[in-house]
Amino acid sequence: MGSNQPLPHVGRPQQILNQAIAALEMDDIDVFAQSAIVASAPLGPSRRQYANAAAVVATALVPPALLRRLQEIETHFGRTRRGQPWQARTLDLDILLWSQGIWAESHPYLSIPHPALRTRNFVLTPAAMIAPDWRDPVTGLTIRQLQTRFNRPKRLDRAV
Repeated sequence: MGSNQPLPHVGRPQQILNQAIAALEMDDIDVFAQSAIVASAPLGPSRRQYANAAAVVATALVPPALLRRLQEIETHFGRTRRGQPWQARTLDLDILLWSQGIWAESHPYLSIPHPALRTRNFVLTPAAMIAPDWRDPVTGLTIRQLQTRFNRPKRLDRAV
């Protein structure tokens, strides 16, 4: 989850994430763990720093139904979708992993594992805080291993 835009009557992005965690608790969704909130630089045209966190939830909802619920929460927190990716937003909730592996059914806005899971430290860092041993069903690597690989110093090409 992420936020980089304050919301009147709620507060700054950190407060929005804390309240979003509370909003996830419903009759059919239980929050089992939540990470600390970490700061990250924005992607794309937004210039505001993000607050990011992760949560482990348990639900009998299938992924498309859970995604609809997450989008309802986003709307409640003032999220508007303008069609341009990476804009400033009050709240962004994504499904990263699913205990049953890969979500393979056709859905235009849902792919599990999340396609950017392996390439975003602002996703891997909070996820590793609460689910370090969960495995990416595509690579077989744990979240901790993915984070370590992402943060490993990169080799420099040497001029020949």
